[in-house]
Amino acid sequence: MSAVPALRAIALLPLGLIAASAFALSLSDLSNSDASGGLKAALEKGSTLAVAKLGAENGFLNNEKVRIQLPKILEQARPLLQMTGKGQKLDELVVQMNHAAEAAVPMAKPLLLDAVKSMSITDAKNILTGGETSVTDFFRDKTSAKLAVQFLPIVKKVTDRSQLSTQYNSTMALAPTMGLIQEDQRTVEGYVTKRALDGLYTMIGEEEKAIRADPLGAGSKLIGKVFGAIK
Repeated sequence: MSAVPALRAIALLPLGLIAASAFALSLSDLSNSDASGGLKAALEKGSTLAVAKLGAENGFLNNEKVRIQLPKILEQARPLLQMTGKGQKLDELVVQMNHAAEAAVPMAKPLLLDAVKSMSITDAKNILTGGETSVTDFFRDKTSAKLAVQFLPIVKKVTDRSQLSTQYNSTMALAPTMGLIQEDQRTVEGYVTKRALDGLYTMIGEEEKAIRADPLGAGSKLIGKVFGAIK
């Protein structure tokens, strides 16, 4: 049976046999141009939607799943800072951090799309037969290191506007911080860059789950064909 008829045949199988049959078919379907195109369409759709949502005004700040909170050491110092009249500065820093992530995220789109274009057969098999976060794992593996480099200067440009951010960085540079704070909390911009990436992959994961849950509702027959077969 060829790949396309095999995909159509899934709809005729008893519900109890769908999962096993689809799993067996998905590997051979990768050589089919429609199946490959559907998989790439799903990846492009999910990543593009995630970037659009996070890159919008208050895309991080108003989303509880990805909203960036203060570094732990600053949050612990909040009572003291409030007593010294710097409570408002903390709130302003939170806003600046989230706006910094919001400004950086659109830079991710070209790299995410390049990752899709360069997807190997092995990548595709891992995505089709993996768990519900296999798309997210693929993007994280292919793009996180490069995106961190691209995000950092954009984030720093925004966070440097906060006096508290500058003071935090200066203090961390002078203090004997070994073992006291995590490496990614040594600077505000490093901390925000890490959280921005985490937020991006979290939202890609949300889009992936939505496509897997309702592949036909994704607006593409190809996406429905591929993810409907393994749903």
